[in-house]
Amino acid sequence: MLIDSWEEIQPCPLLKQPSSSYLFSQAGFCSAVCVEVPSETEAVQGTHMKLLCISCMKREEVTASTVVEWFYRPEGGKDEPIYEYRKTNHEFPSRFSGRLQWNGSKDMQDVSITVLNVTLNDSGIYTCNITREFEFEIHRPLFTSSRLIHLTVVEEAGEDFTSVISEIMMYILLVFLTLWLLIEMVYCYRKVSKAEEAAQENATDYLAIPSENKENCAVPVEE
Repeated sequence: MLIDSWEEIQPCPLLKQPSSSYLFSQAGFCSAVCVEVPSETEAVQGTHMKLLCISCMKREEVTASTVVEWFYRPEGGKDEPIYEYRKTNHEFPSRFSGRLQWNGSKDMQDVSITVLNVTLNDSGIYTCNITREFEFEIHRPLFTSSRLIHLTVVEEAGEDFTSVISEIMMYILLVFLTLWLLIEMVYCYRKVSKAEEAAQENATDYLAIPSENKENCAVPVEE
């Protein structure tokens, strides 16, 4: 379970807009704004999966030293350490040996890792533990937080339901526009045909009038 929290760094207003990655914004005199967002929980076999773990710091926490510990627990198993950051990166011997990559930020607010070439056996629960030690003159208090990621690895990527609906709506719109164009073409064709028939009938009636009467058909011109 991921508990989101947003911390404002003055003088910027707080941004609360979830995304699939670590969000920072910089504008004018404003400081960067950190936003905590949940990690993706589904990966496709053979791809790289970023396990997102973000812990935004308060302003007074900037001088804190951070320790990050990553654990993995298979279904029905126990937690086993797989990765640690304690001033330097350290990868524990495990099923992930050689497949873990640090993907965090320099300010240690984003402490994510990436699993390379995920397999079906990588499904399970990943725990990200963050420990910060404040460097005050009088005392050095500790702050701890955890993030749980329930990862499921599938053989093939499932089709997005939203994209399916969008595709169906697109086809419906194309069919509607095609029918509307056909109706307009038929309507215009019949209208033009009637106009041509009326003009032909008027021309036939005029030719049928005797020549001596055609002069009487002329419209008198007023002086």
